[in-house]
Amino acid sequence: MLVWCIKRQIALANAKNLILGLTCFSSPLTRRYFVLILRSFSAGMSSMAEKKDVDNDKPITRVLFCGPHFPASQIYTREYLEKYPFIQVDDVPLKQVPDHIGNYDLCVSKNMRFDSNVLSRAKQMKLIMQFGVGLEGIDIDAATKHGIKVARIPGDATGNAASCAEMAIYLMLGLLRKQNEMQISVKQKMLGEPIGETLLGKTVFIMGFGNIGIDLAKRLKPFDVKIIATKRSWPSNSEVLIPKAFPTQNGVVDDLVDEKGSHGDIYEFASKADIVVCCLSMNKETVGIVNKPFISSMKKGALLVNIARGGLLDYEAVVQHLESGHLGGLGVDVAWKEPFDPNDPVLKFKNVILTPHVAGVTEHSYRSMAKVVGDVALQLHAGKPLKGIELVN
Repeated sequence: MLVWCIKRQIALANAKNLILGLTCFSSPLTRRYFVLILRSFSAGMSSMAEKKDVDNDKPITRVLFCGPHFPASQIYTREYLEKYPFIQVDDVPLKQVPDHIGNYDLCVSKNMRFDSNVLSRAKQMKLIMQFGVGLEGIDIDAATKHGIKVARIPGDATGNAASCAEMAIYLMLGLLRKQNEMQISVKQKMLGEPIGETLLGKTVFIMGFGNIGIDLAKRLKPFDVKIIATKRSWPSNSEVLIPKAFPTQNGVVDDLVDEKGSHGDIYEFASKADIVVCCLSMNKETVGIVNKPFISSMKKGALLVNIARGGLLDYEAVVQHLESGHLGGLGVDVAWKEPFDPNDPVLKFKNVILTPHVAGVTEHSYRSMAKVVGDVALQLHAGKPLKGIELVN
């Protein structure tokens, strides 16, 4: 065992030195990322061997991350749990999940689809959770039938909602200031073009006023915009607690939203807005909600931003209204099909900005969520009540 471990560390060190020496990894951030990947790979390959040193009388709690995407989720979770040898963290390709899921106690779904067939194989699974909030890929009824709990990580406590709100503003500003056209001007050595727009004085429609919507409204207020928002139901007391950094009276503000509406008001609100931001959860009621009638009801030239789920948008309707010029711009962090096709025709438009599902992927939010997953794994191992997550069944 000792000889094997020494050989593994030497191989890892050589690979790390090779990466650091390549010119294509000259960026410090790029080097750091690939070193993290190597460490994660090494940890995953050696986890079973390392568990042999654990007292055989103590069972191991096994945690499974599904698929290769959002790699920092498993990397950071492994780092958080590295002092606990009785917790094993693995990740496998999506296609292999059904073959391995029966050996795990806790599963982090990411973008894996869990239907009744897959769930029936999870014989010792106690909990399936998302590294975030979206649970639309999990058949919750089937999970309940098989005695498996399902949970999300509340975005307000980890910084995930704040990160998504910041990305929404990034996309808004990128569209208003014509980010793609600015890059063309740089390449053509042109100065003073294009002419952009400001957020100042704009009306922003936040469709879905949950944690992300609230954090977005807080950050938009200093831009002097009018905020209108729809929500399935509003509390009788509309006061919202906000951080001390925001000017308030008695620590409370009740004017984050200038006009409130319900789901039935979305067309009316769309007709008033210069910018529409989708912050909705995706479910049977909201799939394709941004369709042809909705976009047609928007102001000509208005902008559409989506940092929630790609399935909220009707792709054909979006493309049609971009082609006609009715839709003034599209900024999306999530797509109708992921991973996104880099040859998708929608990218031919200068007024389209696409980011690769990174709204919530920040150092702060991912470290915080990794801690939540790690703590839940420790709670499961100890047989304690689960804290820091929101169970949905």
